[in-house]
Amino acid sequence: MTVTSEQRYGEFVVVRRHEGQDHVAELVLDRPKAMNAVSTDMARSIAAACDALGADRDVRATILTSSHERAFCVGADLKERNSFTDADLVRQRPTARAAYTGVLELPMPVIAAVHGFALGGGFELALACDVIVADATAVVGLPEVSVGVIPGGGGTQLLPRRVGAARAAELVFSARRVEAAEARELGLVDELVEAGRDREEALALGGRIAANSPVGLRAAKKALRLGQGLDLRAGLEVEDAAWRSVAFSGDRAEGVAAFNEKRRPDWPGA
Repeated sequence: MTVTSEQRYGEFVVVRRHEGQDHVAELVLDRPKAMNAVSTDMARSIAAACDALGADRDVRATILTSSHERAFCVGADLKERNSFTDADLVRQRPTARAAYTGVLELPMPVIAAVHGFALGGGFELALACDVIVADATAVVGLPEVSVGVIPGGGGTQLLPRRVGAARAAELVFSARRVEAAEARELGLVDELVEAGRDREEALALGGRIAANSPVGLRAAKKALRLGQGLDLRAGLEVEDAAWRSVAFSGDRAEGVAAFNEKRRPDWPGA
């Protein structure tokens, strides 16, 4: 797939756009010498890239990928952490959190393309996405308690929303690594593809998503996210508010007109 534009954020993060996928952005973790271990600088760059993507109304889907052949992301940079004083760790915490919340709060659908190791903070970056596409080499897990901490990038909250409280507790407490087939069976990942095809399949899914209304996509994601954990009545109120935000939009008018005229819609995005 031909890259048509590339924007680098710091040394370790790249956002790419591709020929034929005008409304899909690829957010690339690009610290291959450290298997994408998230250092302070890398965390800062992830947050900056997400800020830019969130403000880009042209982007209808984002794909989170890795430039390393054998890893998506191995989590926090423990070599860097080993040099930290307690005061350093306190100062770094907001920067680290901003990286994970940056991905989590992207307003458009986000797909993680996972191969190899996605551990600790690496798996939390994937969990912050809406859909996880993994290939047969994927190994995921939250091993933080094995090094004396807990998941701090959203794992204790996002994992039980995927697999239930008891299963999440077992995975967090045991710190075990889960290989691809079991990860799919447990719901830790959503799609399982052949080795080496995670990025290709995720980009293809992103393209299919991006063919739909940008206004509708963002409103649907907002309703899905805000409705999690609410009782049904409250959730339906969230849905109604999201529906009202799109019901009188240009996208709604264009979508109905295109359906009746048997043509592809030309979304105004407003």
